[in-house]
Amino acid sequence: MDNIFLFIVIALGILAIADLVVGVSNDAVNFLNSAIGSKAISFKTIMIVASLGIAGGAIFSSGMMEVARKGIFNPGMFHFNEIMFIFMAVMITDILLLDFFNTLGMPTSTTVSIVFELLGAAVAMALIKIGADGGNFNDVVQYINTSKAAEIIFGILLSVFVAFTIGALVQWISRLLLSYHFEKKAKWVGALFGGIALSAISYFILMKGIKGTAFAAESFEIIGGGTIKSFIERQWIGIAGVNFIFWSILSYMLMSFAKVNIYKLIIGVGTFALALAFAGNDLVNFIGVPIAAWQSYEAWVASGVPASEFSMGILAERVPTPTLLLFLAGIIMVVTLWFSSKAKAVVKTSIDLSSQEATEERFQPNFLSRGLVRTVSDISASVSKLLPKTWNTTIDKQFTAPINTLSKSKAHELPAFDMVRAAVNLMVAGILISIATSYKLPLSTTYVTFMVAMGTSLADRAWGAESAVYRVAGVLNVIGGWFGTAIIAFLAAGVILTIISFGQGAAIAVLLIIAVFLLVRNYISHKKKVKENRVEDSLNKAESSSIQGVIEESANNIARVVKRSNKLYTNSINGLAVQDLKLLKKNKKGVTKLSSEIDDLRDNIFYFIKNLDEASVGASNFYINILGYLQDMTQSLEYITKITNKHVNNNHKKLTYNQIKELKEIDAELESILSDTKKAFDNRSFEEIGVVLESKQKLFDLVSEKIQTQVSRTRTEESSPKNTTLYFSLLLETKDLMTATMNLLEQYHTAHDSSVEPATIE
Repeated sequence: MDNIFLFIVIALGILAIADLVVGVSNDAVNFLNSAIGSKAISFKTIMIVASLGIAGGAIFSSGMMEVARKGIFNPGMFHFNEIMFIFMAVMITDILLLDFFNTLGMPTSTTVSIVFELLGAAVAMALIKIGADGGNFNDVVQYINTSKAAEIIFGILLSVFVAFTIGALVQWISRLLLSYHFEKKAKWVGALFGGIALSAISYFILMKGIKGTAFAAESFEIIGGGTIKSFIERQWIGIAGVNFIFWSILSYMLMSFAKVNIYKLIIGVGTFALALAFAGNDLVNFIGVPIAAWQSYEAWVASGVPASEFSMGILAERVPTPTLLLFLAGIIMVVTLWFSSKAKAVVKTSIDLSSQEATEERFQPNFLSRGLVRTVSDISASVSKLLPKTWNTTIDKQFTAPINTLSKSKAHELPAFDMVRAAVNLMVAGILISIATSYKLPLSTTYVTFMVAMGTSLADRAWGAESAVYRVAGVLNVIGGWFGTAIIAFLAAGVILTIISFGQGAAIAVLLIIAVFLLVRNYISHKKKVKENRVEDSLNKAESSSIQGVIEESANNIARVVKRSNKLYTNSINGLAVQDLKLLKKNKKGVTKLSSEIDDLRDNIFYFIKNLDEASVGASNFYINILGYLQDMTQSLEYITKITNKHVNNNHKKLTYNQIKELKEIDAELESILSDTKKAFDNRSFEEIGVVLESKQKLFDLVSEKIQTQVSRTRTEESSPKNTTLYFSLLLETKDLMTATMNLLEQYHTAHDSSVEPATIE
């Protein structure tokens, strides 16, 4: 039996490594989004700076480990075997929960997950103990550190409101003073802003760095015989004042003589500071439990007392974490930061929601987001009416973003927001996190950094009329996921603890196998999703600025759409013929993806037109018409895949042998035409396009013939209304598909052969 605890310690060590990987993938958004979104410094530089911050923060995070030991439950109320089961349940739950959110690309809180997992597992174990002893279930509060747990939970929830509000307020004031033309302001303005930001960030680094070292608790005569830690806390006003004066003067000198962009410096230092805070504040979430388990095991082995009798009151004492373990954890976090594709996906979600520019909106609006946007808009309009007109004019002028001239580098390469907002994000988040950390309160860095970014976005008017409902819906989805994290973490940890408590070693082995299976499956699923986004036949947005370039790029897209359409149509007929529901469902997803890609091309029309050369503006009409015909094609395919899937899914009567045979004939003819079309565009052979156009009548006649045959069949032998409706719908939609395809070919053929501009082609 005793060997099971050594096995648990080893398993927890392995889980700690995996948890570091999934944890960093989730929390990279906390310190990367501002620097990446502003594109103030190169990606490589950002990663180097963040890596240094993580390494430093990991080494100075020893104090926060107490949260996993005694922050949530009263360790003296549990025995060694019970504590080890709690720790195992927590780690299994944590790694699966975080990996699930990472796979979705949604930032969640590692602090909330670990807190509620500890709470859920401890409550479950307490209930098991009380039930076994025949006690009162109200006694469960004796097992939980209710005051500290309530303080932590309240602080986490309050951080959502505080971070959003302060972020919005500071950004509004900053933009009002600096406007979007901040680089043209007098040097003293930039120096003043740099002094405020850098003094706040450097004080934060000072608190996170020096207060975490061993000599912070030692006394020094030079500071009146007190410790550095107490001196920093007691003299914070003086330290902040000296910091401000120093950084303001230095900022002015750097701007005047070294021509340094002070905003870039702020972003670089802020990224380092926030990475430092992340590692110092959140490392406990990943390795705090395994380290507490290891230290508990050492104490139990030394005691010689049976596991079921050894009280874990020792966890209430302060035990330093070996620096070597912290260093190794920091190395794993840094490596993960560089190589995790899931980290990039989570960062993208945050940047898209705070982007000043138009982006592909990932979230769909709902009644709550629409209601909030409408309410805030009404309040804003009412406030504007109360202010003098000159005030409104001045404010609007300061908040008017410059129109970016799109070069051939394209809109997607523009920064999501400017350096002022990035600096405010880092400054405010750093200050809030440092305050929480100074009180040993494991504030959620994810909540703080995300909500600060959302608050600054709102204040900066990034959520305009065209994007507000989508962005607000996205924020609500993320916040909803956070609350879901708490509930799921609490319940899942409790369930897993119950299974482990009764199943012991066998249950732990089975749960670990299941955890490994789910992690591997999610990894494969994520890799598959990334691969699908890079498929060979995916459509590309037009980037050319000339007529000939647009024609060339359109040819590539048309060839790919035709190829995918051919496959989708054939799969629909084949799936219907053999009642293959799995194939039809997959086909339906394929059409949805194709339609989404064409919608993205249409959404890019604004940037496409902006990028055209003055002499090539006429190409816009040609390009718009091409996209219109491509959309007509996908709408026909969507309808065909929908009705075939519905028919089979509802277990309706199969089509007759003759109906299937006729549909196969049409499919064969259509496949021949579409294959020739793809070949013509691949070869850029416009003579072949002419040949295809000449053959269109044959297919139209074939479809008309089958329609007439079905009419006769219906009057004499057909007995299934569902089959008749399906068959006619397929024939008519096939005709519409071919009409759209031929219109596209005629548009392209005419545009290429005509000596006039494509703008004249209708």
